Amino acid sequence: MAEIATPVELDAQYRALREGAGVLDRSERGKLSVKGADAAEYIQGQVTNDVEGLAAGEGCYAALLDRKGHIQADMRILRLHEDDFWLDLEPEAAPAALKHLRTYSIGRDVEIEDVGERWAITALIGPAAPSIAGFEGLGPEHAQRSREWDGIEVLAVATDLGFDLITRPDQAGPLRERLIAGGAEEVTLEAAEIVRVESGRPRFGRDMGPESMPAEAGITERAVDFEKGCYIGQEPVARLHYRGKPNRTLRGLRLSAHADRGDPLRLGDREVGTLGTVCLSPALGPIALAIVRREAAEGDRLEVKDGAVTAEVVSLPFAA
Repeated sequence: MAEIATPVELDAQYRALREGAGVLDRSERGKLSVKGADAAEYIQGQVTNDVEGLAAGEGCYAALLDRKGHIQADMRILRLHEDDFWLDLEPEAAPAALKHLRTYSIGRDVEIEDVGERWAITALIGPAAPSIAGFEGLGPEHAQRSREWDGIEVLAVATDLGFDLITRPDQAGPLRERLIAGGAEEVTLEAAEIVRVESGRPRFGRDMGPESMPAEAGITERAVDFEKGCYIGQEPVARLHYRGKPNRTLRGLRLSAHADRGDPLRLGDREVGTLGTVCLSPALGPIALAIVRREAAEGDRLEVKDGAVTAEVVSLPFAA
């Protein structure tokens, strides 16, 4: 059972994430290895971002789409070496992504493997992360650097809020102990989700899914390269981009009280979307992400579920 923090604990964890650093195990994420002489060219034809343009030690954020341009998975892609790539993604999306990549790889010099049990991911989030982990200056997002720390081999990957530290599973515990000794505080996923929502970044399976296109989910700028060659789902994504605004888009919501993920949102007598991730921010109060119809403009107040709760539409991110 996932750990649930009390309000006092959650407030302290939030302060650590915003003012110091918090540490959290994220090893549940799916992890795929793609290797071989054709690896770069192959991945390039499957996902939305430019993979062939990455140098070793660089990475990008990308999406895997169906032929209608709907998101089947979003992922971080790291180019570890010339012909060696790492893909990590939400755990519920990993099996389908693995099946897809293996299906379309027939006849290519590429080996695709689930390596989830071989590696652990420790997230270090907050402004003090660089000094605590000893990875000062590592950036931009997805940049990688390795170091040995008291016998622990660590690959650090820059994130938008800190680092993901990748180790063997048996070294994750000792690494966490060193981070805590250096000033980091253990935090729950609940606390980490607050800073994610405040940053305006959606998660697959919570705020976006197979019913969403990249433009609707607000990930086009990060995930899509419109200059690269063909990939599955490219035509509808390009058509929507050059045609203009999508009919639905990711928005932030300030709630008047607590509500639940999946609760319908109404503007007048029309349903315009459903709540995605909902959290209680110590700084902002109840907030949420949601993909809503574009007629729900910034500043509008939506009714949640039966109207007992209202939601003010705001721009993203919530907090700098």
